[in-house]
Amino acid sequence: MNHTERLPRNRTYLMCPPKHFTVEYAINPWMDSTVPVDAVLALKQWEMLRDLLGDLGHQVHVLDAVPGLPDMVYAANGAFSVDGMVYGARFRYAERGAEAEAHREFYALQGWKFAGPQHINEGEGDFAYLPAAYGGMVLAGYGFRTDPAAHAEAQEVLGRPVVSLRLVDPAFYHLDTALAALDDRNVTYYPGAFSPASQRVLAQLFPDAVIADRADAEAFGLNLVSDGRHVILNTEATAMGDKVRAAGYLPVHVDLSELKRGGGSVKCTVAELRH
Repeated sequence: MNHTERLPRNRTYLMCPPKHFTVEYAINPWMDSTVPVDAVLALKQWEMLRDLLGDLGHQVHVLDAVPGLPDMVYAANGAFSVDGMVYGARFRYAERGAEAEAHREFYALQGWKFAGPQHINEGEGDFAYLPAAYGGMVLAGYGFRTDPAAHAEAQEVLGRPVVSLRLVDPAFYHLDTALAALDDRNVTYYPGAFSPASQRVLAQLFPDAVIADRADAEAFGLNLVSDGRHVILNTEATAMGDKVRAAGYLPVHVDLSELKRGGGSVKCTVAELRH
């Protein structure tokens, strides 16, 4: 399949600028609080990603950053939406807890239906939606951040089947560091991030998946955003870019080196709003 057969679909996204971004605590293996963040560079890189999404024809809403919440730039973690219904986040670590309310307020102002969670979950960090796979399927990660009970809760809220996948490598603590939707029906993933049983589930569900290796995952090459044709991933993930190109997609590289220091890359900074 060539690029002309991979058709993009216009998306609506939510991002939050890194106006207060620092690494002042460590809640994942990528965070090193001893090295100061270049705040000017972080904002510049974020703006380049925001502008790129706009140039590709997508709508980007911007959530105001809140002082004292340095990880708000990772907007994907604040909620998970499907067909106008929002399942809110409840963060594992107290340092990020107040982010959930900022996201809830955004959705309330937008008039979305919102369900507050009873169980710990970190939004699109651990949930991915494929609207054309098996009639509309949610993939959900657990093992480090999201409580598996949140998967059943999300299924009740969203009315979509949820498939639980166990993450086993602390370097890949969120689903979106180990798996990404390339289009509405197919994914790419790094098998070693998942338990053997979850690997078998993924192989059965997605026989045509693009398979990544550990080097791809460590370069945050799976922390990507795709509109079905353009696959946006960071500049370090050159090998991953070659793999998605070979599968018929068009890789677009952006430099998010400063934001990676907080444990996230392209996908972590972009939540998809699914009306």
